[in-house]
Amino acid sequence: MPKSTEGKTSITHQQQPDLSGETGWIPFDAPALVGASLRFVSGDPDGSRFRVRYYRDEEQQLQARIWFGPETEGPPGNAHGGSIAAVMDEVLGLTAWAAGYPIVVGNLNVSFKNLLPLQKVVTLEGRVISAQGRKVMVHGKLFCKKTVYAEGECLCITLPGKHSGTP
Repeated sequence: MPKSTEGKTSITHQQQPDLSGETGWIPFDAPALVGASLRFVSGDPDGSRFRVRYYRDEEQQLQARIWFGPETEGPPGNAHGGSIAAVMDEVLGLTAWAAGYPIVVGNLNVSFKNLLPLQKVVTLEGRVISAQGRKVMVHGKLFCKKTVYAEGECLCITLPGKHSGTP
């Protein structure tokens, strides 16, 4: 159980989530690419809401390891759908940025497949599916082992006059 100190929830040492990547994954510095705009979801690396680490896999695709803490609770013992959608928004948008498309999210559709237990470490993989004109379509899957918790589809719109530092 989280300990409460001065009205703030903290995680005990035994509960520190393992957000390490798979063999062959390389850590990815997301804030260096897009700046401090990642504060809402991944801005508190020691908090009780979300903890996120980004990686690139062998194919240079973006992977995120995410822990949903007790402050993301919706249904008892499970992550709130809005917290899952917030993570999808950040990771799928960042997937486009990491692929060289400076964007904003224009539309995000999330399909919830299974309840996501709190304090579980999951992977969200993002893939750019297409890019035509200013429209970039990104898909994502939130899963752990064989269980898929959510899938997302994101229509991103490139920002005029912006250039990503990543090809």
